[in-house]
Amino acid sequence: MNNGRLFGIIYHLLNTKRTTSSELAELFEVSKRTIYRDLNALSSLGIPVYTESGRNGGVYLLDQFVLNNILLSKKEQENLLLALKGIESITPKISQEAYSKLQSLFKLPFDNWLEVDFSPWYREGKDTPFELLKSGILDKKQIEFEYIGSTNQCEKRICNPLKLVFKSQTWYLQAFCTNREDFRIFKINRMKSIRIRDESFEPIPIPKIAAPKMDSKHISLSLAFSKEILYRVFDEFDHADITVQPDGTAIVSIAMPDQNWLVHYLLSYGKHMRILSPDYLKLRLKHEMDEILSNYSIRD
Repeated sequence: MNNGRLFGIIYHLLNTKRTTSSELAELFEVSKRTIYRDLNALSSLGIPVYTESGRNGGVYLLDQFVLNNILLSKKEQENLLLALKGIESITPKISQEAYSKLQSLFKLPFDNWLEVDFSPWYREGKDTPFELLKSGILDKKQIEFEYIGSTNQCEKRICNPLKLVFKSQTWYLQAFCTNREDFRIFKINRMKSIRIRDESFEPIPIPKIAAPKMDSKHISLSLAFSKEILYRVFDEFDHADITVQPDGTAIVSIAMPDQNWLVHYLLSYGKHMRILSPDYLKLRLKHEMDEILSNYSIRD
């Protein structure tokens, strides 16, 4: 008895409602006699498979078979299908096969309204960092890469990749760094020249991710943005901190870390951003702009 074929017959019957022994024999590439033995085996296991002879006969399952034997609520079934669609880009073949089988078992219509794609728009068709890191984690292979840290130094790292984490609209890699002999969190956007090494590793328990320590104080900012950049304002700030004005401009009131990168970040908005307060931050930004202009002085 082939258990895989028995399950295949059940899934086929759930999808087609009614079939024939000849169709089943052709589908599974066995004889009709083997199909009849399989149907008898299913009946002996309590699966309500019925056969009828005649022009309108065939092989079928009782309509209530699925509903009587699945112990999940309709909402739980829908959530399970949704979860499978969400991870389809991670394990495409396995997720799609499981999705098709469960959808048949549950007899639920399911609109394909969710798609998760980890590849960036500008690198379609190429191996993305996400794909390489996923391979390293699943194959338990060390990875090697160059990393731009918060000190702006580019360092070569060798790590045991353990988990991909999506937090605060950004992807991170949680890994054991062999350089530091400790667990580290790496921002994927700062990783470059990623390479999977031949060395394997044994996974070890992963500590819970702790909130980053804030070494600097926070300052309260009031920022004005033009309507031309409104889309980015809603991308990068909490909506509760944004007040859209009648003319389409926006005021953002927010507390942010008082660190060197803050001025550089605000400058990325160009002419579409204006600091309303505090005044000393206006002076810092003006000083930075003066230095930028000095890089573009043109002699007569």
